Amino acid sequence: MAAPTDTRQHILDTAQLIMARRGWAAVGINEVLSAAGVPKGSFYHWFSSKDAFGEAMLRSYFTDYLAEMDDLLARPGVSAADRLMSYWRHWQATQSVEECQGRCLAVKLGAEVADLSESMRLALGEGTTGIIERIRRTIQEGITDGSLTVDGDPQQTAQTLYALWLGASIMAKIHRSRAPMDNALTATTHILHLA
Repeated sequence: MAAPTDTRQHILDTAQLIMARRGWAAVGINEVLSAAGVPKGSFYHWFSSKDAFGEAMLRSYFTDYLAEMDDLLARPGVSAADRLMSYWRHWQATQSVEECQGRCLAVKLGAEVADLSESMRLALGEGTTGIIERIRRTIQEGITDGSLTVDGDPQQTAQTLYALWLGASIMAKIHRSRAPMDNALTATTHILHLA
């Protein structure tokens, strides 16, 4: 039998996969619990409401995402520019239009839930702020190691790059095309003044 914290995390992990494909409003709690093989009573043991559940799901997602990002950006002996470009290529590969596989909750749920749930909006805000901070830090490291340059402030550049990639991800979904992601990668190399 799974430990109680494993059951909670199992519900969150199952929901991430479903929500990444179908969105927040289209998925009911019963569908998540059925897919997770968990009785409804377990849900209310761990979560007081669907909003509380959504907030917990987003926080879990960003915890994992930021840890993966930290691993990707912390490779020793690799220039900051190369580490940052690896992150964007990883984004391109894992956020493709073919199958998100639970990797695109910020893209999938950002616009949908920002007006529906304040707690979920705040969780999205904190998570995306963490992503932007890691991008900013790596840009600063690139300026220091001489592997990249930017025309403006590293913070503004990080915000611009993240917004560019979020927009490209949405456009890729709308047009069912990788072209917006390819264009974002090209624009990123220009913004960072990479050869």
